[in-house]
Amino acid sequence: MEEGDPMSRNAELGTIKTDVAARLDRLPWSRWHWMIVIGLGTVWILDGLEVTLVGNVGGRIAEEGSGLDISAAEITGLAASLYVAGACVGALFFGRLTDLYGRKKLFIITLLVYLTGTALTAISMNPLWFFACRFLTGFGIGGEYAAINSAIDELIPSRVRGRVDLIINGSFWLGAVGGSLLSIVMLNESLFAPNLGWRLAFALGVVMGFVVLLVRRHVPESPRWLFIHGREDEANALIDDIERQVEESIGRKLEPVDSTITIHQRKAIGFGEIAKALVRLYPKRTVLGFSLFVGQAFLYNAITFGYATILIEFFDIDSGQTGYYYAVIALGNFMGPLLLGGLFDSIGRRIMISGTYITSGVLLLVTAWLFQAGHLSATTMTLCWCAVLFFASTGASSAYLTVSEVFPMETRAMAIAFFYAIGTAVGGITGPQVFSRMVESGEESQVALAFAIGASLMLIAGIVAIFFSVDAEGKSLEDIARPLTAGDDDAAPPKASAAATG
Repeated sequence: MEEGDPMSRNAELGTIKTDVAARLDRLPWSRWHWMIVIGLGTVWILDGLEVTLVGNVGGRIAEEGSGLDISAAEITGLAASLYVAGACVGALFFGRLTDLYGRKKLFIITLLVYLTGTALTAISMNPLWFFACRFLTGFGIGGEYAAINSAIDELIPSRVRGRVDLIINGSFWLGAVGGSLLSIVMLNESLFAPNLGWRLAFALGVVMGFVVLLVRRHVPESPRWLFIHGREDEANALIDDIERQVEESIGRKLEPVDSTITIHQRKAIGFGEIAKALVRLYPKRTVLGFSLFVGQAFLYNAITFGYATILIEFFDIDSGQTGYYYAVIALGNFMGPLLLGGLFDSIGRRIMISGTYITSGVLLLVTAWLFQAGHLSATTMTLCWCAVLFFASTGASSAYLTVSEVFPMETRAMAIAFFYAIGTAVGGITGPQVFSRMVESGEESQVALAFAIGASLMLIAGIVAIFFSVDAEGKSLEDIARPLTAGDDDAAPPKASAAATG
């Protein structure tokens, strides 16, 4: 058969026993792990910078003299939906390529796509160009979600995988803080003309992105991906080099491991097997992933990213000052994963996932009631949002952690892409359209209703998590979900895995 023939690509390459996964999981924390965190995690900071800039400069772009004939509703509605739509398409497209061609190639390519979209946004000359650039930028960031989360979970030791994954995903909000403060400077008309400041803000994001690209070149391919795809020699050489770097860092020799897994290697896994894994082998986990993503997607894409518009429309805050308020909210978002992340590895996934979703939903309902009753000012509204999002951002980050660790290795990137795309399409594309219309109505009751919808979806997801969450804390990825290519002589799927199959 020819190399490109589908049957050839799905055919087995050989059968091996490997201890690579066990060797990765037993590594003590070292400088090498910090390189992974910095190389892969900093893009979320850029994403936070990007999204927050659009939210905060949106009011200025909609003003006369910005250089674009565009309304505030189009920015919070159509532009936001196109960004999310691009992310959904990009997640599915690049997610499949990530499983086929590896994590490293794709997290370089997706970053380049993302930076191209951001650069072109900065020179937008008409609304159509601006909308197209928002779609392209989202296309790149959607691919990032699949490639980066796959690589993180496959490189980080199991005992700290929860906290590291949550903090990295939560670092989005460090970028949001920077984007909020940057927007204040860039929207200062004494420094920059109205049609220049917002463009320079996007351009600065591009410069920062290229710095991240230089760092990311040194992040290796996932050894787990290599040994499944017939490249065990590369996987062994890579893990040998990683162990050498870790031993130099900690000043001692590592203990040997005696845990292996048998793998029937293949170049690719067909869509049929991926669908079977999600729908037939793990139906409860599929329902869980869908619920978690829909809840957080509506909350953030429909409500949080339109917060600047609420400040302007209902509290008469100047568009150039909204960044101060958003910086406070963004800091609250980051503190949640930072302070609560460790509990996902100690108390456990089930309690923490359900607890963060339900708590944020209840607090959001209280905020909706206070807002409709007229009891809130811009300051107290911001404080309420800090409380809500302290828990909501932790829950949202745990959604990515969940879908990246509870499905088989061969489907990981595609599973992340699938749940991100489907969940975000339901909550993140329709949400901004609905929310922008509610804000345009000028009625507190309509905005409160949007809050209540978001709260209800978070509560539902939290209840689903109580029953369907997987107790994955401290366990190897191969123990949580047995690889589809694992040999028959390996142990049967563990109880935690079997219990969740439904």
